[in-house]
Amino acid sequence: MEGSNKSNVIFDPIYGFIRLTPWEWEIIHCPFYQRLRWIKQLGFSFYVFPGAEHSRFGHSIGVMHNAHKILESCGRAVSESDLMNPKAQSPEALFHKSLRLGALMHDLGTFMFSHTTEGAYIQYGETTNDKNGKKLKDDHENLGSWIIKNTDYEGGVTHILKKYGFDPQRVSDLVKGVSPQMLGNQILHSEIDCDRMDYLLRDAHYTGLKYGSYDRDYLLYHFCVRTVDQQEVLTIKHNALHCAEDFLMSRFAWYSQVIRSPRGARYDAIAERICFHFLKKGWIHRYSDLLDMVAEKPSHFYNFNDGYFMNLVHKHYVSGDLDKYPTLKDMARTLLFQTGARVVKCEEFRQRLITQESDVDQSKVIKRAQQKVEEIQHVLEKKGTKLDWMIEDLPKKPINFVQSKSSLIRSGNVKNVLLERDPVKISYENGDIRLLADVENSIISKMSEVNNYIPNVYVSQSAYELLIKEKVILPEL
Repeated sequence: MEGSNKSNVIFDPIYGFIRLTPWEWEIIHCPFYQRLRWIKQLGFSFYVFPGAEHSRFGHSIGVMHNAHKILESCGRAVSESDLMNPKAQSPEALFHKSLRLGALMHDLGTFMFSHTTEGAYIQYGETTNDKNGKKLKDDHENLGSWIIKNTDYEGGVTHILKKYGFDPQRVSDLVKGVSPQMLGNQILHSEIDCDRMDYLLRDAHYTGLKYGSYDRDYLLYHFCVRTVDQQEVLTIKHNALHCAEDFLMSRFAWYSQVIRSPRGARYDAIAERICFHFLKKGWIHRYSDLLDMVAEKPSHFYNFNDGYFMNLVHKHYVSGDLDKYPTLKDMARTLLFQTGARVVKCEEFRQRLITQESDVDQSKVIKRAQQKVEEIQHVLEKKGTKLDWMIEDLPKKPINFVQSKSSLIRSGNVKNVLLERDPVKISYENGDIRLLADVENSIISKMSEVNNYIPNVYVSQSAYELLIKEKVILPEL
């Protein structure tokens, strides 16, 4: 019978068979979770890598599986009989089950095309208040938390959790990385966590690239729990030092060559700009609409997916609604038909590794990129037309490989760096624990001194030709 323990199994292309508990099986078949089937994991990267059609649905189940395997490696997993038994309510069983649920639902509030349109919602900022009047960001974590805590009706996530004796607030805290249990936060939110462990392998598989490859089995075998100031923290045994480094280097290559690759990122930037315009015009669901649908109309919220967004772009493109906005219409044409949109290549927009310890070096590089953007804007405003548009995609801050001890201390309010959630910790047989960034024979200890800065700027075809004519940029050879 469907839903029985025997059939609660999914075959995953990365890990093989993954068994689900009865409550996890119910959750993945509710409208909120099934929606994730229709949201691409890598946004518009499939315009460059046609195989990258995989969804948040498969990724999220893979994240849960990795969380489970980390617990097993650490000796914190309960038996399979206790895991599958809803009546097993020991602290250890509840932690294991809640952690799996947090991993399973970490992307429940994902926006259309994943992070692509989320930036538009955050920028538009139609923020809502929680019960304490605290301003909440219009992002996927808060939306996912809202779903987990505000769907106490038949088929709702809250209802399913309560039915099986789980605290929705506890699961929500794990999803947001603010659980009082540091170990749970680290497994779900750190420089080497169950989320990154999945998407590196999954994205490599579906794009056909090998950038995300690392030795998962070896890494899993060497996870270890140690106690620091009466807190359990996740560490990696020193034997797997270079495996951990390999993981982080794979993530660097993946981020540089896939996520920030301008060939695909330009379409994500265009989609974000279009989404922001639609939010201003009221042509697309706003954040408050999403909250209302979650509370009352889950089948309507199900439609908040990639197809919904592309249908809206097409509708307003062919209806003439965008005729009054020629810039947006040209962007819509570019997004719909993968035409136009050029990448501006020049010295100021070159990828760089910037010394973390020198604020002067960072500000100098960032300032040069911003000044070049202003120069381009000036030329387009002075000599261009409404079809000569530009989208700047400058990182808000450089991305680091791992956080160094000094950068952690500079961030303020750090009493013990070993109790910080994100940094990778290396443990030794003699009981010592060190940040990976502080291990002398670690390549990453050197890489922790720099940040990865990848500025991108995109323009329309006509703007590109104008910039070459005005000698603002040089033609590509």
